[in-house]
Amino acid sequence: MSMMQHFLTGMVIACSVTLWGCSNNNAAGTEQEVPFVMVTQPNTSYTEQKSYAGDVQARQQTPLAFRVGGQITQRFVDVGDQVRVGQVLATLDIRDAELQLNAARAQLESAQSAAQIAEDELNRFKQLLPTNAVSRSQYDAVENQYKAAMSNLKQAQSNYDVSRNQTGYNRLVANKNGVVTARHIEVGQVVAAGQAAYEIALNGDREVVIGVPEQAISEIKVGQPAWVTLWSKNGEKFSAYVREISPAADQSRTFTVRVALREGQQSIQLGQSARVFFVKNQDNALSVPLSSISATDGQAYVMVVQPDSTIRKVPVQIGAYGRDSVPVLSGLKTNDYVVIGGIHLLRDQQKIRPIDRQNRSVNIQAGG
Repeated sequence: MSMMQHFLTGMVIACSVTLWGCSNNNAAGTEQEVPFVMVTQPNTSYTEQKSYAGDVQARQQTPLAFRVGGQITQRFVDVGDQVRVGQVLATLDIRDAELQLNAARAQLESAQSAAQIAEDELNRFKQLLPTNAVSRSQYDAVENQYKAAMSNLKQAQSNYDVSRNQTGYNRLVANKNGVVTARHIEVGQVVAAGQAAYEIALNGDREVVIGVPEQAISEIKVGQPAWVTLWSKNGEKFSAYVREISPAADQSRTFTVRVALREGQQSIQLGQSARVFFVKNQDNALSVPLSSISATDGQAYVMVVQPDSTIRKVPVQIGAYGRDSVPVLSGLKTNDYVVIGGIHLLRDQQKIRPIDRQNRSVNIQAGG
């Protein structure tokens, strides 16, 4: 490269640096106007929406168990099967029960014979007593024997009835129409009396069971309206209401809430994933978009546009954040215009060109 080319290159670099420094000085000396900043007025009503995930369950569910213990010999239904009233679900080994029934039958027959003999003996003594063929004490003894025999007969009859009933208890029978949601037994397993064998979801109303954290449970009341969506049916909403709220939190510190469906019972299946929405409307409550709120040292603020198109930093007190907006409890007026988005990049008393959501210029008048 020739000496002339080196000289020209140096001159170009020097001029570029000089021009860059001059432009920076001009920018620092005069405040630039921000073109086109979107603004809006606060809404005069606030809609708060909260949602909780849950699953669809039957309103009535019941465990079924044998009333006596024993070994499972047969089971006839499995999870997902429909059952009807009177249907046999499982059976136990009845050999021991049959032996007990036979023993009780033998005792009953023996008691019946003893009672018959005591009755005949009492009748003979009744005929002999008027003629003084037997003494009064002898008659009283026979009468007492008769009463004891009759008591033994009643006891034997009761024992027989219990044994007969227990023999019938070796069959587990459905007492309601429904669907099997759980099975806890296998063939050959020995179960105790009262141990759950199946769980049945009864046919009828459906509801969604959700868990509500302890800080939000006070906002939900029995009878409160709600609506439900299903993951498998996007876009469909089902009317519902709060039917029951658990009085105590579980180990995860959430309260179980049961939300009953008012519609769609036939098309909704047990176990489907669902989401319950609660909507609360507050009139005469100001709210602004989430992007209108910023904070400095823990103090929330908004940028309010003045009639001369300058912006002013206004501290506000806000409520709980919603999905798209936040309520403003104090510090803002209904006719104020606030900046939407990017307010952390703006400065107090900075001049802007306000526009609305349709990109139309906004003319702000003094006093509203």
